[in-house]
Amino acid sequence: MAKEKDVKTPKKRKAPSKKAVVKQKAAIAEESKEKELVEEILAEVAAPEEISSTPRRSVAFIGSECYPFVKTGGLGDVMHALPKALVKQNCDVKVILPRYKCIPWEYQEKMIYRGAFEMDLCADGRSFYVGIMEYVWDGVVYDFIDNEEFFSNGSPYTNLVDDIPKYCYFAKAALAALNYMDWIPDIIHCHDWQAALVPVYLRTQFEHTKLTTAKTILTIHNLRFQGIYNIPTIRYWSGLPDHLFCKDVLKTSHQDANMMKGGLAYANMITTVSPTYAGEIQSAYYGETLDAHLRYHSGKLRGIINGIDYDIWDPAADGRLYANYTLHNALEQKKENKRRLQEELGLTQDDGKFVIGLISRLTDQKGLDLVNAILSQVMDDHTQVVVLGTGDRVYEDSFRYYENAFRGSVCSNIMYDETRAHRIYAGADALLVPSRFEPCGLTQLIAMHYGTIPIVRETGGLKDTVEPYNMFTNAGNGFTFDRYDAGLLLDAINRAKTLYFEARSCWDEMVLRDMEKDLSWENSAKQYKDLYLGLT
Repeated sequence: MAKEKDVKTPKKRKAPSKKAVVKQKAAIAEESKEKELVEEILAEVAAPEEISSTPRRSVAFIGSECYPFVKTGGLGDVMHALPKALVKQNCDVKVILPRYKCIPWEYQEKMIYRGAFEMDLCADGRSFYVGIMEYVWDGVVYDFIDNEEFFSNGSPYTNLVDDIPKYCYFAKAALAALNYMDWIPDIIHCHDWQAALVPVYLRTQFEHTKLTTAKTILTIHNLRFQGIYNIPTIRYWSGLPDHLFCKDVLKTSHQDANMMKGGLAYANMITTVSPTYAGEIQSAYYGETLDAHLRYHSGKLRGIINGIDYDIWDPAADGRLYANYTLHNALEQKKENKRRLQEELGLTQDDGKFVIGLISRLTDQKGLDLVNAILSQVMDDHTQVVVLGTGDRVYEDSFRYYENAFRGSVCSNIMYDETRAHRIYAGADALLVPSRFEPCGLTQLIAMHYGTIPIVRETGGLKDTVEPYNMFTNAGNGFTFDRYDAGLLLDAINRAKTLYFEARSCWDEMVLRDMEKDLSWENSAKQYKDLYLGLT
């Protein structure tokens, strides 16, 4: 195994220590003359950092993308941050990924060759080369499955004609690589349909290998994507026996097989990325035709909310921001970030404006039809809107129209720019997430950590993470609406604007409450570790 010291690791921003955070809290409490709170907070300084003393477990993560090597969505963030957090929970973690050609050379050149072999794959006995390249970073071992025939395209996902063979190969090659390296994990944790055949292979073609002692978990990040294709194609490329192509395992219609369905049937445990989404996907509305299958397997289904990586998302150390800030100076420095954002985007520079951010794929799933329906009613002399994202042409064009119609008050960035995203999180007053469905959602978590108030629909992880503001108790950390309705979205935005303009002190208290909230991966990693221990 490659030594970590042999690999030049990327520079990582240092997150603030627990002691620094509690001192910031103490400073705020002192300023408000809350002496009892000061004593309570300072007592936290003496408390030792919690170190996991639970039994050690070895875990192999298998998935199709992982930041910083390749990322197209939230899966890439989870595959990076959760293994790193599990190392702190006394886990030995290996991440297995395809070695796509699009992985930046700065990482490829540091990979170490671990070996290669030929692997039978197809129903007719056709075999393929499997190479293993290794990279070590932050205590996590990354093993990349190397094969030019499958992974030479410019992006990880192209079309199902190419992707079905690619991920049949990847699922089997990942297990074969573990066997080859003689690294037998306690848990094999698979992610989404691209790795869903792993539990099926493990219980069939690998049942007489050392790997048979491993337990499998399949995590659903978005049930809409399942790996469905005609039965003859999947039967050929997977090489799986005919009896698996039945309605209880892979068969999903008269002609089609479903890779996700097979994984759900054979995994020892199923997780998804929020408790509410775990319940929703057992209904016909959210279940994407797998609701009955999921209800049948509900006894092994759990929802564990995602976190955010504080090494990347930290307003106190984020090098992309105009001005960094902590709990101690957030209210003033957010104003500076707002002014600079307005200047950069060509908006009217005015501290008094209510700035709403929208960072999203521009698709129906994200509730953009609702936004499109009410945006002209949202706009007034006191409101500005900043949009960042790409997607369906109809929404790209509509947001361009609004930018022209409300020049100086709307800025539509039809692109994705990481730096601009960070600056919107810091400079906006509120962030809009009106999704039709949202398995977990990271944007509302990032927004809260940056002191930007989320306005969300009560679905999936949005419902689990955003407590609606209660004007009578001055509690809550955002504004919500329940039914998927444009009028209810408009009402939620107006409630936020009313609080911002008429009870600013209550708004500011909510900003600080949101920044104090623990949204890191630590709690989620503990829940996954408990799950691993329960299975083993």
